[in-house]
Amino acid sequence: MPLERFSAAWREEYVATTSAPSNGCVFCALASEEVAESTGVLWRSTHAYAVLNAFPYGSGHVLVLPYAHVAGLEDLALEVYEDLFLTLRRVVVALKAAYGADGLNVGLNLGQAGGAGIPQHLHVHALPRWLGDTNFMTTIAETRVLPESLASTWRKVHDALLRP
Repeated sequence: MPLERFSAAWREEYVATTSAPSNGCVFCALASEEVAESTGVLWRSTHAYAVLNAFPYGSGHVLVLPYAHVAGLEDLALEVYEDLFLTLRRVVVALKAAYGADGLNVGLNLGQAGGAGIPQHLHVHALPRWLGDTNFMTTIAETRVLPESLASTWRKVHDALLRP
């Protein structure tokens, strides 16, 4: 049985803020956007950046990506790989500070068979989790309910990323 969806038309502006580049990759388009609530981009480092997931699994769902348009970890130069994971570590610390969660999910879905929604551009998911955070909507109605807007999520995580 497929997961049901509620209309969230208020999110259209966020999803449409970036036009895809000639290669059609939304992550490459986001790589050149400024750090701003309107773009969803939270943080930039030398070789990687963090952005809100436009279609979050839960509150605080962040993606960490290399600027490089590559599909696999093995395709990254060592300095890009190191910067990607240092950025991921910074995001994890920020998510813990911003949400006080009981835990986090951090993961990569590599390739289409591995579940990647955009398999051509490597990205790492990081999202806070709480004990008992599944509820009847997800379990019975197969629908997710997010208790905060993407704008609120952006402010919380961005502020936490700026802390030393």
